[in-house]
Amino acid sequence: MNTFKTFLFMLFLTLLLVAIGSIWGRDGMLIALIFAGGLNFLSYYYSDKIVLAMYGAQEVSPSDPEGQLLYPIVEELAASAGIPTPRVYIIPHSSPNAFATGRNPQNSAVAVTAGLLKLLNPLEIKGVLAHEISHIKHRDTLIAVIAATLAGAIMFLARMLFFFAPVAGEDREGNILALVAMIFLAIFAPIAALLIQMAISRSREYAADESGAKISGNPLYLASALEKLQAATRMVPLPASPNTAHLFIVNPLRGGDFLVRLFSTHPPIEERVRRLKEMAYSMGLR
Repeated sequence: MNTFKTFLFMLFLTLLLVAIGSIWGRDGMLIALIFAGGLNFLSYYYSDKIVLAMYGAQEVSPSDPEGQLLYPIVEELAASAGIPTPRVYIIPHSSPNAFATGRNPQNSAVAVTAGLLKLLNPLEIKGVLAHEISHIKHRDTLIAVIAATLAGAIMFLARMLFFFAPVAGEDREGNILALVAMIFLAIFAPIAALLIQMAISRSREYAADESGAKISGNPLYLASALEKLQAATRMVPLPASPNTAHLFIVNPLRGGDFLVRLFSTHPPIEERVRRLKEMAYSMGLR
C-alpha cells in the first residue's frame, strides 16, 4: 500500500509541474517534465538525507557517549524486528522528539533530539525507538519523506509562479491564464501541503505504537515516554517545518494552536497512552 501511495504522490507532483509549465507553452512543459523527473529521483533516493540535514542531525558511532547509550538499544530492537540496524543521529535541540527516515530497512536511520535523551530514562527511550523501528519495518518512512518533499515542492512552485508567471506581453489570453493560475495556487498550495501531511494516516501512528510495544516487550515504556513528551514539547516546541511535522513521534509544533490540532497527522496522545495501557493490561503487565 505504501509503495502505491508513493507512486501516486510522485505522479501528482509530475502532473502539477507539467500543468504549471504549460503556462509557458510547449517548451515550459518539457522543462517541467525534466524537472519533475529529477525531483522525483531526488525525493526517492535523497529525501531522508535532506530531512536529516534540515534539522542539523549528526550521526553518532557506537563509541560516542550518546552512541554507547543508543546503539545497544537500537541493535536489540532491530534484531527483534528482523531488520538491519539503522544509523543513529542526534538532533542538537532541547525539545524532546524523535523520527525515523529512509526508503527501506536497508537504508534507514533513527534520529533523536538531545532534549529527548535528557528527559527520558533508558526504558522510555527504548519504547520511543521501538516505535520508530516499527515505522522502518513497515516501510512507513518512505511515504513520509516523499510526502514531506512533495508538500515543500508545492509551496515552492506557488512562489515561483507568483514571481515568474508570464503576465507581461501581448498574449492577453496567456496573461489571464497565468493570473488565474497564480490565484489558484496561492489558495491551493498551503491547503494541499496540509492535506498531504494528513494523508499520512493517523492509523499508522496507532499501528506503530502497537507494533513498537511488541518489539520492546512492554507497552508501558512508550506510554510513559509519550506522557513526558506531551508536557515537554508544549513548553519547548521544536521549530519544525509544518511540511515535516508528521515525521516526528509527537507533534513538534505548539499543541495549543487550533489549526495545528485540526490538521495534525498525530492522533491525541491521551488516546495513544490509553491504548498502550490497555495493551499492557491484556499482557498482564502493570
